[in-house]
Amino acid sequence: MVLLNLLVKPGWVMVESLVQDRLGHAAFGTFTALFTLATILAQVSDLGTTQLTTKRVAANPDFLTEYFPTLLPLKGWLSGLFLLVTLGIGWLLGYRGHTLTLLGLTAGGLLLAQYTLFLRGVLQAHQRFNTDALLSVLEKLLLLGLVLLLVPIGISLDRYVGARTLAVGFTFVVLYGVIARLYGRVRFRLQVGQARTVLKASLPLAFITLVYGLNERIDMLMLERLVSAQEASYYAASYRWLDTMMMYLWTVLPLFFAKFAHATGRPEEQKDLLWFGQRVVTVPMLLICGFVLFRGEILFWQFTHSTPPEVARMALCLKILFVSVLVHAFFAIYSTLLTSTNHERPVSWLVGLSIVLNVGLNLVLLPRLGAVAGAINTLVCAVFVSVGYLWLVHRRTGVPVPWAWLARLALAFGLLCAVWAGLQMGLQLHWLLESVLAGLSFVAILFLTRIVRVAELRQLLGR
Repeated sequence: MVLLNLLVKPGWVMVESLVQDRLGHAAFGTFTALFTLATILAQVSDLGTTQLTTKRVAANPDFLTEYFPTLLPLKGWLSGLFLLVTLGIGWLLGYRGHTLTLLGLTAGGLLLAQYTLFLRGVLQAHQRFNTDALLSVLEKLLLLGLVLLLVPIGISLDRYVGARTLAVGFTFVVLYGVIARLYGRVRFRLQVGQARTVLKASLPLAFITLVYGLNERIDMLMLERLVSAQEASYYAASYRWLDTMMMYLWTVLPLFFAKFAHATGRPEEQKDLLWFGQRVVTVPMLLICGFVLFRGEILFWQFTHSTPPEVARMALCLKILFVSVLVHAFFAIYSTLLTSTNHERPVSWLVGLSIVLNVGLNLVLLPRLGAVAGAINTLVCAVFVSVGYLWLVHRRTGVPVPWAWLARLALAFGLLCAVWAGLQMGLQLHWLLESVLAGLSFVAILFLTRIVRVAELRQLLGR
């Protein structure tokens, strides 16, 4: 299922790059700002109920039967409320007329997507990860197909936004049908007492969602408002690939979130999960980051209407952003451990401080460096929060940090970079052959550093 997600997501990214090239940097930069604002508020509209439900159902399956009749209509009301909030904030930021209409359509689709994520959280809590992954792929496939159908007849911003909304709506209908078939139809019965209990318990998670959303996406919105839509588009072209590669983390980490929550109160089991998860999460990302740092410009081959300086600017942003991806590859799992074991509050304060740092850096650097400043600020904030994660895990969880594994993984990446640099300077091969040789060398490095062991592979194959 992870492989299927990883195959579909890059296909969609290439199509979205085509859309950006056809629309132009100015139009796409405007859409990026609207999408960023809608995404942040759509994530907040959940108010933490998805993560809370996943945690509670994983620990107590009866929570679903008791609270679902209240949760379903509650989320519907919250979605409607936050749609109005999104439009109001958009108006305050200066969006008017047709642009405000596009913001409303974009926000509506994203709010429906959040409702879909909530329902998928039920599947994750019941350990139905394959079904969850298939439904995730369904939305991407539909969107991919709809946009490809638009290419021959012409892509406009209106048609693009409509295709996104239609794909999310169809996926929601299918998912609701799956939930009803697996667990029976749920009658809506909003009970004020239950709603109050759920919201009170989920608000710390909601605050985390807000600060994470602001921390990760505010750069594009500030770029479009403070500098220009073109600069926002350059950053979006680079950030798209970051978001794609991070898809591996966002596919795997929710599985560990449910597992960590299920092992609450059993630190030894959580330690084993963390030490195993460190390798599962980090190893594939090391090779991906190596490719981008040495051959990242290849990823912008579709931008035929962009000038060489524009492509070079996007490539520079990409490489800086992928250093931050490397940081997340090492340390994002510690955030998952903390939030799944009732340490949401200190994590939210940590990321909140990161937002203050990010906004401050943006105000100083964006007018001078544009999109490049956004990439630098993202990296600085990634380092800041990662150091905080390690400190919190050490102080609050009782789960030891696998320093030996971290050192081996860092050594493996250093050796990979040395091999890649040697291939570029010594042989000057075609980028594809060079990447294959670097990948084969990385496999050997994993065995050399004992990150992957022959005995473990034999045990796995024996099962």
